[in-house]
Amino acid sequence: MTWKVELTNAAARELAKLDRSTQVRIGAAIDQLAVDPRPAGCVKLSGGDTKWRIRVGDFRLVYLILDDQVLIAVVRIAHRRDVYRSF
Repeated sequence: MTWKVELTNAAARELAKLDRSTQVRIGAAIDQLAVDPRPAGCVKLSGGDTKWRIRVGDFRLVYLILDDQVLIAVVRIAHRRDVYRSF
């Protein structure tokens, strides 16, 4: 089953600020989420049922898995030192 993946406006802005090679690596990781929303190495974040995190080098993608809608919403893309500051 293929999942629908959406980026929030904030995540899209964060992705656009990154250099091209990092954008490509993160784009590949996002494409993989459409196939497997809970890949090896993903971590469920505390404070909710649906927040998950994956690593892409020094960057982290925080996303929501909405099983009933077969939807993944990427809510944050940031460097590991900054990613949790707004949660």
